[in-house]
Amino acid sequence: MGEYPNDLKKAVLKKLEERKEAYSLDFSNLEDHHFRKRLEVAFRSILKENKISLKTTEQDELLSDIISELLGLGPIDKLLKDSTITEIMVNGPRQVYIEREGNLELTEVNFRDNEHLLFFVEKIISPLGRRLTEFEPYVDARLKDGSRVNIIGPPVSTIGPIVTIRKFSHRILNMDDLIKLGSINAEAADFLKTCVKARVSILICGGAGSGKSTLLNILASFIPPGERIIAIEDTRELSFHHNHAIYLETRTQNIEGKGEITIRELVRNSLHMRPNRIIVGEVRGDEVLDMIQAMNTGHDGSMCTLHANSPIEAMDRLEVLALMGNVNLASEVAKRQIINAVELVVHTSRFPDGSRKITQISQILKSREYELQDIFVFDHGEQKLKSTGNKPLFYAKFTQVPDKAA
Repeated sequence: MGEYPNDLKKAVLKKLEERKEAYSLDFSNLEDHHFRKRLEVAFRSILKENKISLKTTEQDELLSDIISELLGLGPIDKLLKDSTITEIMVNGPRQVYIEREGNLELTEVNFRDNEHLLFFVEKIISPLGRRLTEFEPYVDARLKDGSRVNIIGPPVSTIGPIVTIRKFSHRILNMDDLIKLGSINAEAADFLKTCVKARVSILICGGAGSGKSTLLNILASFIPPGERIIAIEDTRELSFHHNHAIYLETRTQNIEGKGEITIRELVRNSLHMRPNRIIVGEVRGDEVLDMIQAMNTGHDGSMCTLHANSPIEAMDRLEVLALMGNVNLASEVAKRQIINAVELVVHTSRFPDGSRKITQISQILKSREYELQDIFVFDHGEQKLKSTGNKPLFYAKFTQVPDKAA
């Protein structure tokens, strides 16, 4: 909220609507690049005509808020422009939290009421052909800058619309950044880099917001430039500096219940696209079996992420997901395929201070049951990742990596 009187913005917006023809303001075409200039002229004229006296700073603040109301996302527009904020959580009209440096903060930002918040919800989803209704009370969307948005409304939410925005980072972190942040040490970083180049199949697991997608993006950057990558996600977050990377996104069903395209369908289709590697942003459904089979049939070196609290739990969850999507599949068969496909599990953790660290790098032993052997493990006493000295079973692959690529 600016320094101007509380009701002034609403009054000026009403005047702009009433005088839109006089000022040539086409509210149905806000994308017109001349709209903002005409809006500023109209704004100054309305203040003068109605003898509204404001300090220069108050005028600028009011104009900025009106522009955000019409062209942006209103009260949260400034939060979206703040590069230090990574996530915005709107819990109904009266409560907005942000995440900054891994910590949650309650802001003073709020919306007038549910209708005001719903106005901006519609601005987000209407260009995508989506609607928020009691029959479809949750929607996944994406802003123009690539930020991911999840919206959930009544009757599921009892406090009004809930909007969660994970902001797209325009600065892509690299491995050196992770080392400087203390998320990984140089020895483990070199090991993972070599694993990627040696076509070791990698599963990255961890809790929500633990840095899985960031690490996946970094590891994929080490894939040799001569390979063709197919990246599959619900909403695009991955971006590789790679000449031959194809990005595929799922699609939700329309209001008629048609047109849905799932990750499983995209994984299956990607097999016909001559990929060297398949990268799945997150596996969480029946696409698991197709991904595992791809790793077992010439697409080794593929990578994906999975929500799990530990590497061994990740293996169990892979099996459960595979069985849930394939009722005729025997548990032993699923387990055998998973053990043969996944060679390395990297676990990421989010610490109470907001920092994110790699806490475990383990290889999968080729036995009848899930057995993991740590290669690197985080020492909570010394607060650092340490090598266990265990030799990778896939070490022979390292000798095939050209010196210039190591």
